Amino acid sequence: MKIDLKGKRALVTGGSSGIGSAIATALAAAGADVAITYLTHPKSADAIVRSIKKRRGKALAIKADVSDPESVTAMFTKIDEEWGGVDILINNAGMDGKRALSWETNFEDWRKVLQVNLFGAFYCASEALKRMVVQKSGVILGISSVHEEIAWSGYSAYTASKAAVGMMTRTLAQEAAPHGIRVLALAPGAIKTPINRSVWDSPKMLKDLLRKIPLNRMGKPEEIARMVVVLVSDVSAYITGRTIFVDGGMTDFPDFAHGG
Repeated sequence: MKIDLKGKRALVTGGSSGIGSAIATALAAAGADVAITYLTHPKSADAIVRSIKKRRGKALAIKADVSDPESVTAMFTKIDEEWGGVDILINNAGMDGKRALSWETNFEDWRKVLQVNLFGAFYCASEALKRMVVQKSGVILGISSVHEEIAWSGYSAYTASKAAVGMMTRTLAQEAAPHGIRVLALAPGAIKTPINRSVWDSPKMLKDLLRKIPLNRMGKPEEIARMVVVLVSDVSAYITGRTIFVDGGMTDFPDFAHGG
């Protein structure tokens, strides 16, 4: 089955590296026009845009801070000016923050994670919905995490934000469904990207990680990207309001395979 997103206008926040860049590339390969946002790495963003254009696709890089509602509004205004609107929003921008136990946490650090992961996702979804409700179509997909379900000591802000994204997804889907709009989330497990190189570069840490994954390997950014393309396409036209886990079975809690 060939998925064709030709004519669709997609926005990928945090699309200049890692999973975001893989998603942007995959959407473009399926025919979509793709805008990506970056905050600190313009050269990486420009390289992805050039790569897409080289394949005769349409692409656009926009500097934006998703935790700032004025920056988000300006970002969508720019897309309106360039392409006249948006059909697909991928809320990918996020951060895990500094590790700290709850009684040792710096409140500003904790708040920043929520501002990016949750508030940022909502700001972008709200702006996208303003446009999608008018056109009676669209798909919003948030990149969540297995930590929507799995606790992670030292990262209470991250787990709280991802759990909140899951319920926000369900609520926005309920609100938007009468207008022909789908809202979903995709929760990756351990994906091999530069951001977690310290884990997969260490034999000891990698061995410990793989014990937590029934398929006994880390995922690839391209595997997340391919599922994103499926979920935002008409192949998944009857799916909304759910988080899809793409985690090699991590949320199956593999330790229980050896008894309770």
